[in-house]
Amino acid sequence: MTSIVNLQKEVRLDTKPFRQLIDLFHDSVTEAVNKEFTVAFVSNRRMIELNKIFRCKDSITDVLSFPYEPDEFDPKKNNLGDIVISAEQAQKQADENGLTLEAEIKQLILHGLLHLCGYDHESDNGEMNAREWELREEIGI
Repeated sequence: MTSIVNLQKEVRLDTKPFRQLIDLFHDSVTEAVNKEFTVAFVSNRRMIELNKIFRCKDSITDVLSFPYEPDEFDPKKNNLGDIVISAEQAQKQADENGLTLEAEIKQLILHGLLHLCGYDHESDNGEMNAREWELREEIGI
């Protein structure tokens, strides 16, 4: 089962629409069928810490993905990993782009999920971006 956890207090969030979206992902994103992942909402402060630790970048980012790497003894081979979203950064980007917070977060979850599925927009010659736009249109986000 996919989990959503809210570890921040700066932005008020209703997670129900994101749970519904994740159900759509399980049907539409072929790489995620029968797979689990976690979405965690964090503060800007925590996201900067994570970005510094894992990407050596001392700055804010909107979403980070942490693919799960099972070992041969791990029974949870269906776990894709974790998506971490800065709720504050998502709110800022939503305001800048004229979107609702819900719409911005839906886009970030999809982006993070594609990273968990092995896509990498920094090295794949546009494959991830094309897949993301295709899914946005299919799912309606």
